[in-house]
Amino acid sequence: MFGTSGIRGPVGEEVTAALSLRVGRALGAETDRVVVGRDPRESGALLVDSLAAGIRELGTDVVDIGVAATPTVARAVAWENADAGVSVTASHNPPEDNGLKLWQPSGQAYDAEGRERITARIEADEPELRPWNELGEREIADAAERHVDTLVSGSEATLNLDVAVDLGNGAGRVSVDALVETGCHVETVNAQPDGRFPGRPSEPTSENCEALATLVAEGEYDLGVTHDGDADRMRAVAGNGTFLSGDALLALFAADAAEPGERVAVPVDTSLAVEDYLAERDIGVTRTPVGDVYVAAAATEPDVAFGGEPSGAWIWPDETLCPDGALAALRVAEMAAEEPLESRLAALPSYPIRRANVEVERKRDVMASVETGVLDDYDDVSTLDGVRVETERGWFLIRASGTQPLIRVTAEAREEADAKKLLAEARELVESAR
Repeated sequence: MFGTSGIRGPVGEEVTAALSLRVGRALGAETDRVVVGRDPRESGALLVDSLAAGIRELGTDVVDIGVAATPTVARAVAWENADAGVSVTASHNPPEDNGLKLWQPSGQAYDAEGRERITARIEADEPELRPWNELGEREIADAAERHVDTLVSGSEATLNLDVAVDLGNGAGRVSVDALVETGCHVETVNAQPDGRFPGRPSEPTSENCEALATLVAEGEYDLGVTHDGDADRMRAVAGNGTFLSGDALLALFAADAAEPGERVAVPVDTSLAVEDYLAERDIGVTRTPVGDVYVAAAATEPDVAFGGEPSGAWIWPDETLCPDGALAALRVAEMAAEEPLESRLAALPSYPIRRANVEVERKRDVMASVETGVLDDYDDVSTLDGVRVETERGWFLIRASGTQPLIRVTAEAREEADAKKLLAEARELVESAR
């Protein structure tokens, strides 16, 4: 039921008011106070109502902060002295989807144990409903202002930048307010919250954000910033209009956040260029399964100063364990004020990376066969998330898609010919296991 990003799927099929009610009842059974909020999708209003009803039926109070960025919801759990939080969002998914993501007071998403516990309560379906005079209360609150104040108070710099911000019709207004409060001159794109995402698709990829890159390139801007629908992700555009790859932004953030001798947490599909760039600065890398919940878990270790995913989720554990797109927007602006991003990019290595998808009918069986073969034939193998093989030439990763009947193959090397060979090698392993 729960993936690493919570429950997510088409509204009216996988995600319904009935399911939201059951999640609320399960959560209400083990909490006294819960923060809820949602992204701009219209279906979110229905899901929040049913979620809140389920929570309150168990005698637990609800703090409803309305339409809010997911990191605002996650941070508000501690601010409101609550036991848990729920973001009703499908993040970067299309408008027909919605979902629910659960948060702990630390700002960390529910881990595997927590998700399994809630799932067990839902499947048992034995809620101890309270009588009419013991129902929980529903309080309406606004946490956005506190989020902005927290971000601004944590920034020592007075910025004087011209910044274009593409909110993607999502819930990321906190970023705009925080940038303005720190002295930036901000122009917004797709700023009207609209869960249909009419301005562009919600996921902030280079393809979806071409208009922002063009605006920055042709205008007098120092920086471009963009979010997904719930503003947990943040991607950036340099002043010359270059849309930074996720790996490039990860390397820059990590080098800025970590001191020599410290580590950063990154998923298994992160570019070798990130590791090489950080190694030059005596910063180590800890690899995790793909998913911000795993990166956040690794970021709790004492010598891990930063965690990030190339998809756009960035975690500063000294601030919060949730990916906070608004915090990332402020941090990238601070970096751009010290040295233009286009100049920083010049110092980053860039290696050829190749990807392919192989359609399969039985993903688990194929992956089991691939793992057996790889362990027999290669020495440096990680099965942390899929199968990752390190060689002298580079690496390849074979992972099953979480949502489609596909095996995804990625290969990277320092030389083009080696990247092609590694991809062919990895693909042959999958084809042989079909």
